[in-house]
Amino acid sequence: MTDAATATRAQRLSGRARRLKPSATVAVTSRALELQRAGHDLISLSVGEPDFDTPPHIKAAAIRAIEAGKTKYTPVSGIPELREAISAKFRRENGLDYPPNAVTVTSGGKQALFNAFFALLDPGDEVLIPAPYWVSYPEMVALTGAVPVPVPTSPASGFQLDPDALEARITPRTRLIVLNSPGNPTGAVFPLDTLRRIAEITQERGLLIVTDEIYEHLVYDAEQVSIARYAPEHTLTINGASKAYAMTGWRLGYAGGPAGVIAAMNALQSQSTSSASSVSQYAALAALEGYEETARFVALARAAYRERRDRLVSGLNALGLSTPTPQGAFYVMADTRSIHEDELEAARIILDEARVAVVPGTDFAAPGQVRLSYATGLENIEEVLRRLGALVGSSS
Repeated sequence: MTDAATATRAQRLSGRARRLKPSATVAVTSRALELQRAGHDLISLSVGEPDFDTPPHIKAAAIRAIEAGKTKYTPVSGIPELREAISAKFRRENGLDYPPNAVTVTSGGKQALFNAFFALLDPGDEVLIPAPYWVSYPEMVALTGAVPVPVPTSPASGFQLDPDALEARITPRTRLIVLNSPGNPTGAVFPLDTLRRIAEITQERGLLIVTDEIYEHLVYDAEQVSIARYAPEHTLTINGASKAYAMTGWRLGYAGGPAGVIAAMNALQSQSTSSASSVSQYAALAALEGYEETARFVALARAAYRERRDRLVSGLNALGLSTPTPQGAFYVMADTRSIHEDELEAARIILDEARVAVVPGTDFAAPGQVRLSYATGLENIEEVLRRLGALVGSSS
């Protein structure tokens, strides 16, 4: 065997890695980076990240932790003080009774989801996921060998989930239902009647819900309620510090749920990352223990997002780019078929001709649509609308 052949054999990727679906947005993202490097005046509405800085009292707590030498390994599940604070947060804000031994701390909400799927799924299991969905849900599920099953929703309904449509897709192989409310990319918030009916379905069918509530504080025209209130033994609740507290880079997530599931997630984490960053844990502790100060920050950010949302939605609709008003998060989904029937091509045209970066709906299971983030200043939103107006006007 030649050296080249042995090298090829040695570098063979696993079937799991080969099955990972490459992102359809990579080409658009790469093109945006090329334009930025070339010095073009590009406005990006593609990133799902708050444009606010982490609140001062949280940063100060992290500095104190560093100066006090709190930079060592912690328990895999998180420092006891933080798990107690998360338990108190669940009671105070969500009406959920998760004792500290039913809480785990992770390196971001994404790791909490990853741990949950690997703790709960076997090859061949099916997982129901309302679509449009966050791109990582089906890919994480597929990595376990399980099968993601989309449950379509419609822009006409504001992307609301029909529990009957969900139930119709249940088979003997169904294991989990994934919920994300408020949702990425749609901003949909599921009403109480929907949550109650889904809770009944899971109890009747012996299923488990994994609910991602990372955007819970960013709700504008609806009430956000944790579905675990209606089916506590059938629900694992995922959350984190990234979105509401503007702590994306701190990588701090957490989960609460049945103690046996949490224990399995801890066991998985002990063999992968071990604990989350000690400094980030003390920062999150300050966010939760200083919740009155944190709540003031969240209220100011939420008011700013609402103003931006209203301007972006009204502006896009005025341009003929049909855009439902999201009830939460900081994204809108716009119909771009008047620019091009294919959302990837529409995103490329918007990037090349209007110098605005958006995310095509391909990987969200949202054909004909693009996602725009309004986690940016009003001046950027106004300029985006001006550029899109020029683009739409020139193509009409």
